[in-house]
Amino acid sequence: MQDDDIGRTPPCFAQDLIAGHPVDQATWRDVTRFRRAERERLYALRRGMAQDDRAAQTAQVLRMMDETLGEVRGRTIAAWWPIRGELDLRDWMADAHRRDAQMALPVVVEKGRPMVFRPWSPGCAMERGAWNIPVPKATGALTPDTALVPLVGVDAACFRLGNGGGYYDMTFAAMSPLPRRIGVGQGFCEMSTIFPQPWDVPMDTVLLGDGRILSASA
Repeated sequence: MQDDDIGRTPPCFAQDLIAGHPVDQATWRDVTRFRRAERERLYALRRGMAQDDRAAQTAQVLRMMDETLGEVRGRTIAAWWPIRGELDLRDWMADAHRRDAQMALPVVVEKGRPMVFRPWSPGCAMERGAWNIPVPKATGALTPDTALVPLVGVDAACFRLGNGGGYYDMTFAAMSPLPRRIGVGQGFCEMSTIFPQPWDVPMDTVLLGDGRILSASA
């Protein structure tokens, strides 16, 4: 899923209006170029992960998720269907569902618009959504109180680098109140900065596959 570099509206003098925020064109061009290069670097690291390393990092993250989230009964938790080498949380999702959490997956209903969260359960009917990502067939929408969010990269302030389309930022901007946002990624995804822009929504907490936990309040 592409989800992080928001597209542009018509220019206004030396600035563009992006996601309702005026941004200098030259600055945004440099940030976009930097993010694209970092994204490709981090994708390459994902592709180079050994299967045992991927499994170990996934297991580490799942342990930390239980410690971080605590009791999930009665909670509505959004997660994701893994693509592009993202850590696979589906076993944890199934276990959380058995513990009476309502699980949900993000769905792009219309490109360039906020996502909706459809209910998911083990064995539920699925269909191909945007970019051929499997999504629940159910048409109802849920409002998560907690959102588990995949990371391509993340900086020390918990600003997230995603796949490039702005969908999580658009979706969170449309939600009030915001859900608790927990970013999840491999141990190598930390960056010095993503050069956050006014529309970038930070994670509250970040869980990394090497056992580190980052907090936006730290």
